[in-house]
Amino acid sequence: MLKLSTFTLLGSLPFLQAALAAPFSLGSLFGNSATKSTDAPTNLEETVTTNFLRPAQFSRVAYCSSAAVTSWKCGAPCESLGGGIEVLQAGGDDELIPMYFIAHDPATESIIVAHQGTESSSILSILNDVQIPLVPLNSSRFPNAGEDVKVHEGFQKTFERTADGLLAGVKTGLASTGASKVLVTGHSLGAAVAMMDAIMLHQELDPSLQITTTVFGLPRGGNAAWADLVDATLADTMTHITNQNDPVPNLPPQFLKYQHPGGEVHIRAVDANGEATDVVSCTGQENE
Repeated sequence: MLKLSTFTLLGSLPFLQAALAAPFSLGSLFGNSATKSTDAPTNLEETVTTNFLRPAQFSRVAYCSSAAVTSWKCGAPCESLGGGIEVLQAGGDDELIPMYFIAHDPATESIIVAHQGTESSSILSILNDVQIPLVPLNSSRFPNAGEDVKVHEGFQKTFERTADGLLAGVKTGLASTGASKVLVTGHSLGAAVAMMDAIMLHQELDPSLQITTTVFGLPRGGNAAWADLVDATLADTMTHITNQNDPVPNLPPQFLKYQHPGGEVHIRAVDANGEATDVVSCTGQENE
């Protein structure tokens, strides 16, 4: 069972308690969603902790300052991951550039890429989320994408601010550590940026590398063609985890032509002790 007391709230919203210090909600700026997949979900409570706890802990660390991350002295978030983490790159300004870091995790022999969500105290950070028009995906960055692929304007701008340095940092980290795996993670806005990172890394890195994408509270990042590109590129290496009635994954709404990819794992219920009692893996796009 997944012990949700190891996760924290998404601001005032329920989301994976204690692993994600999430201060942000778009609240009533957007509506809800429409059509959903009718495929039957698959229960997987017993595998959630093994597969998703460590990525959630790294997502939590991304909310710390660059100095705290670089020194690995960010209190409980760093302590939860144990020793031996080698931070290779850290940056961001809590405003237009959310905090992020690249690290080597010897426990899993992986290069970690983790992104912070929105900083609710920063107007500039919030602006990343409210720039909601769908715009064409950068064809120079993603030459394999079709012309019909469109993405959230603010998310793409946020991604572009760190993409070149992040790609260089991951390549350097792989070469210096000998790691053969990459984990990409993030929460909320950070989840949306991480998704674009993952597409870029699959495109730019050696295909023999194992690249896993595990994100939390993912908002919709683009249109149906974007969702199809995510599914085709990341396939079963990507999971986006949603918690009960958290509204963020319903933003922006489908009536603006946004659509989620597949790969959703949904926590439907927890007990009084914070343990997940109903966790399902949903097939298809846009699930209940």
